[in-house]
This record gives sequence, C-alpha cells and structure tokens, in this order.
Amino acid sequence: MNSKETGRTNSSLQGKRIVLLGGTSGFGLATAQAAASEGADVVVVSSQQQKINTALATLPAGSKGYAVDLNNEQQIDTFFKGVGEFDHLVFTAGETLQLSELPDVKMDEARNFFNLRFWSALMAAKYGSPFIRKGGSVILTNGTIGKRPWKGWAVAAGITGAVEALTRALAVELAPIRVNAVCAGMVRTELWGNMPEVDREAMFNDYGSKLLTGAVGNPEDIAEAFLYLMHGKYTTGQVVVVDGGGVLV
Repeated sequence: MNSKETGRTNSSLQGKRIVLLGGTSGFGLATAQAAASEGADVVVVSSQQQKINTALATLPAGSKGYAVDLNNEQQIDTFFKGVGEFDHLVFTAGETLQLSELPDVKMDEARNFFNLRFWSALMAAKYGSPFIRKGGSVILTNGTIGKRPWKGWAVAAGITGAVEALTRALAVELAPIRVNAVCAGMVRTELWGNMPEVDREAMFNDYGSKLLTGAVGNPEDIAEAFLYLMHGKYTTGQVVVVDGGGVLV
C-alpha cells in the first residue's frame, strides 16, 4: 500500500525533507512512502530513470527523483550541491545478491559489490552531511548476515561488518548529526530477484517458518525502523536489528 492509499494523518515529519539514495525499490521505497505519509517531502535517487519514474508514481505530487551513479564521486558531490538543505539522509542502495562460495568468488564482482554498499555510503555521508539541518540524521543499511553468516556469504558478511563499524565512526565524527543503521533480516524485496520465483518463495516459506515471528519480513516492516531513527533524537551510533528474531534461532 502506498502513501496515496493509506490515509494516515500523522504529521510528525511534516516539513522535513528526506533524501533516499536507493529509494526507488524495496524498503528504500517503502521508507519514502512511509515518510511521505507523515508529511515529509521526499527525494529519491537511483541510477536508473525508469525506476525513478515508477517510484514517483507511488509518491505524493511534489516528490522528486534524480538519476545519479552512486559509484561516481563527482556525481554524488554535484547531486548534493544541487539538492540543497535537507533533514535526513537514508542510504539503502544495493544490487541483487551475487553469492558464491569462496573458491568461486569473482573478485571484480566482489569489489563492485563493496564499492556500492560501503564506499558509496561513505561518499554519501561525506558530501551529504554538510547540507543536513540541525536535528537531522544519516541512516545506513546493513544486514544480519554479518552477525550470523551462511556458507557462500563471505563477501556480503564482510561488507555488513564494515558498514556497522562505519556507522559508529560516523556518529562520532559527524556529531551532533545522528548516524545510525538499520540491520535487516530476510525481507521480500528485489534483492532476491536473481532467483527463480518458485525457489524464492520456497526459501521465504522455509526460513520464515523457523523465525520467532513465523514469517519473513516485508519492506514496510523495515521502513518502520528507518522512521524510528528519524524520530529518535537521543539515538545515535546504533545498529537496529529488524529480523523476526533470526539471529536468535
């Protein structure tokens, strides 16, 4: 359900401006929709104009979208100089998972994966933070695979560990701007798009049945954590785990 359909009247983000890098799909888009439903003006960013157009169709009139190559430092710098002041920076950019056991890891692909998930997040904080208004925040994205790795996930687990450390370091360096991260468990998003639908649903159902909540999450579940971190003026340097209890079972 998008923000045009919810009819929510909560206006606690009224007048706030949210910039979401990767905000055109998955829980990035869900967060944009949830923030908009609370009265925020949202700006979504993707490398693909078609994704931007599709996302904007689900967001209120006046929402904006920009095509930016998040692996390109100059484009990131130019984007933030052009977008001006805002309140919260949300980084959820990522590509479909490329998993392989260690002997089969393709190093060029692994580096590209790290570039987008880590270096682009660092560049976003570097160039975006000067434009964040008083009381604002940066929210990064992480995954529970770093807390409980599976075979074949060495690269992804390593990146999540790096992002967790980056979150704490940026909280110290950018204070009083708050910096936190949302650490998501398995969620029904395009991240799993490389898998055949039958296999994907079987995985969701099997893994979900073992969770304390009895099912895997939806993008809206993760969006709630992002909104909490926007509201939480006394919360910084934290990694909020939203995983249905997955790290406990």
